[in-house]
Amino acid sequence: MFEDSLIESGNRFKTKRLSTTVMSFTLQVMLIGILILIPLIYTDALPKTQLMTFLVAPPPPPPPPPPPAAATVKVVKMQSEVINGQLRTPTKIPDKVQMIKEEEAPPDLGGGGVPGGVPGGIPGGSAGGVIGGIISSTHVNIPKVATPQRVRVSSGVSTGLLIKKVTPNYPQLAKQARIQGTVVLQAEISKEGTIQNLQLISGHPMLAPAAIEAVRQWRYKPYLLNGEPVAVETQVVVNFSLSGG
Repeated sequence: MFEDSLIESGNRFKTKRLSTTVMSFTLQVMLIGILILIPLIYTDALPKTQLMTFLVAPPPPPPPPPPPAAATVKVVKMQSEVINGQLRTPTKIPDKVQMIKEEEAPPDLGGGGVPGGVPGGIPGGSAGGVIGGIISSTHVNIPKVATPQRVRVSSGVSTGLLIKKVTPNYPQLAKQARIQGTVVLQAEISKEGTIQNLQLISGHPMLAPAAIEAVRQWRYKPYLLNGEPVAVETQVVVNFSLSGG
């Protein structure tokens, strides 16, 4: 009997507990809905300051600063004071007037003429004008060209100045060996016409000593340059031939 009573009471408790939970949940939902609907229905009761802070949009950002104004260019119109070759009367008096200083006139020469000019001018003038006066009053010294102490001439020129020629002796050994040919010497002819500084340029060694010995005895006329005798450098050619030519 107790077991049946316990089972029945347990079922009742479960049924009551479930209905209580459903009723509590329903009341809470209704309470929340009422709390949400009240501000929407009675808007006058809400604080306006706080409501406006939520509804008003933030202020827009400040506009960028305007660009700087361009510098104004002042156009000054220049008016010429001369029109058609005539001076125009100025329309206004300038603030500053620049004084123009005239140059002093040249001194009067008393009758015209320039120094060294045509007759009638300052004493010392000549009929040739300025150039004539300068030439007549100034002596131009032309420098004298110095005469060189020594010049170089060709063998043909030196041969024309030859006044004494000594024929060289043909070396006996050269004849026996049938040696012949030409000996070329470098020579210096002094102002007096004598031979100096003989040097062998080309030729057979057996013929060169006889050629040098003979040329040393040759004599020339002085070579004149600008009317003055000068030393001469030249070449002397001596021929050795077995035929005697």
